[in-house]
Amino acid sequence: MKSMAVLLWLLILSAFHAVALAQQTQFDITLGSSLTPTDHSSWFSPSGYFAFGFYKQTNGYAVGISIVGMPNKTAVWRANRNSPVVPRNGVLLLTRDGRLIVKAGSREIPVINPSRAIASASMLDTGNFVIYDSDRNVIWQSFDHPTNTLLPGQHISAGQQLRSSASEADDSLGIFRLKMQDDGNLVQYPVNTADSAPHTYYSTGTNGVGNNVSLHLDDDGLLYLLNSTKSLKNLTKGGYPRERTIIYMMKIDADGIFRVYSHSLNQQNSSVIWSSTNDGCDPKGLCGFNSFCTNIDDQVKCLCLPGFNYLIPGNWSAGCERNFTTETCRLKESTSKYYAMRTVENTGWEDSTYIVLGGTTKEDCEQACLQDCNCEAALFKDRECRKQRLPLRGALSDD
Repeated sequence: MKSMAVLLWLLILSAFHAVALAQQTQFDITLGSSLTPTDHSSWFSPSGYFAFGFYKQTNGYAVGISIVGMPNKTAVWRANRNSPVVPRNGVLLLTRDGRLIVKAGSREIPVINPSRAIASASMLDTGNFVIYDSDRNVIWQSFDHPTNTLLPGQHISAGQQLRSSASEADDSLGIFRLKMQDDGNLVQYPVNTADSAPHTYYSTGTNGVGNNVSLHLDDDGLLYLLNSTKSLKNLTKGGYPRERTIIYMMKIDADGIFRVYSHSLNQQNSSVIWSSTNDGCDPKGLCGFNSFCTNIDDQVKCLCLPGFNYLIPGNWSAGCERNFTTETCRLKESTSKYYAMRTVENTGWEDSTYIVLGGTTKEDCEQACLQDCNCEAALFKDRECRKQRLPLRGALSDD
């Protein structure tokens, strides 16, 4: 009996020691530390699940934070998204004078710009990369500067926004944004547009609830809006398993849809547990000028209007251009001697109407456009003819 008590005491002591050690473990990155893309490319969190450093991009490397246990190092944050990728001979350096920079040839590129000199840094198990001063105060953290992703415990505040990536293989700046507005509304827009209803393609409809609303993600997959006093709206149900080997994240993808993912590190796979829409043609601006979006059997494509070719083959957002040379159009001259009209059924686009003709037929609408030197397209619906000028934007097929 005495030996059993001793054994039990040893087991309990070992357990307490393991917990204490785990709580104390934090890998400090000290001044003078460096990384290269091909040899010792990352600084890891204590669990090894997250890494800060280089990860592969098209034609080079980027600096950011990745989930290590996933194929191709799933990135959750990237520095300098509008800068060129780093070449193989680049070096990420925490300098002796307290700067975090990338050296590429003769260039020195700041990775971050904290308010004071850096004394040390840490990659935490939350996925947060933290910078400290000499008094161990946090002077910068990646959780305060989200790019296209939210991790559990992270949020975006009023006025902040996430920006999509250019493609699945390129984390540079893309063409969609998700903004937490000052009026309490969470809204999606294409880039380079005003924060106004005509450009919206997703909204939580929570405008008018105050100017202190933020978007949060919890460690059970719950995505919700919160103000200073209470939860306003749940976007997901949450309640998913809380396990160390499962990481949830919310991401605005290159296609303009934002989704909540579950990453299983044991199985090395990902699954979508929620998305803002199931229609890949919903994001405005997915297809460039003079093209329209189709979604057939969940295959999203951008097609050029008749008489147009892709401006940059393979780049849908670049749009389409005419595949013929336009003839001179003189004032009051009918264009029917030069052109014919082609019909694209069940398709509409953002309104760029300059004349509306009511009580017309389809044939009348066609002739009205052909006889108008300024008319380059016409939208006919409900006996109404809307004359349009190029370029046409935001076209969508209902097929």
